[in-house]
Amino acid sequence: MGRHGTIAGRKAAQDSKRAATFTKYAKLITVAAKAGGDPDYNPGLRTAIEKAKGIGMPNDNIKRAIQKGTGELGGESYEEMTFEGYGAGGVAVIVECLSDNRNRAVSAVQHDFDKFGGNFGKPGCVSFMFERKGVFTIDREDSDLTEDDLMMAVLDAGAEDVATYDDCFEVTCAPDAFNDVSDALKAAGISFADANIDQVPNVTATPTDEGAIKNLKKLIASLEDNDDVQNVYTNCTLDLYEE
Repeated sequence: MGRHGTIAGRKAAQDSKRAATFTKYAKLITVAAKAGGDPDYNPGLRTAIEKAKGIGMPNDNIKRAIQKGTGELGGESYEEMTFEGYGAGGVAVIVECLSDNRNRAVSAVQHDFDKFGGNFGKPGCVSFMFERKGVFTIDREDSDLTEDDLMMAVLDAGAEDVATYDDCFEVTCAPDAFNDVSDALKAAGISFADANIDQVPNVTATPTDEGAIKNLKKLIASLEDNDDVQNVYTNCTLDLYEE
């Protein structure tokens, strides 16, 4: 979606499914570690580790996940998959998965689209409405940070835009500037609540039918309950995490 719900909403969703979230981040670390087990020389692994630590994942879990990726420990082989379709109300949806069983992942995602009034589509059917961007979310609560301060900190590092919302700032950048912007924020002493390379919509949808909105929320919740699903993106302007 344009934004991934409020910060409080995202945190509440993560906390309620912490064990499942650990599993998802372990997969992410394992896949990233295939390109090398040293985070100093593997930016993707460094980002995955930082995110895992951000949700309180134990260091032993992180170490095991890295060792599975580098081959030091036996483990599953995960395949990256992306599925696309339309949710209720014509909202575009992209689902990114890491799974050791393609048939299981396809079947589960398609079932969710069908169950909640959506249409499971072919590759490319909605991805043209999105663009990959690095996205950093900075909590505004109890902070005197201004948009100008933030822009000064990240502009030279490759940030493209800074947006201000009621509860947070969002910094966006090209994917290849992600680590530079991350380093610039840390150097300026600015902590971020969330950081991802996301699918950011350039065309948005705002459904008004209450039934469609309810089905969209159920679709997103069911997809994110699936251990194979890593990320769910929509072009909906509404907060689909709000009760």
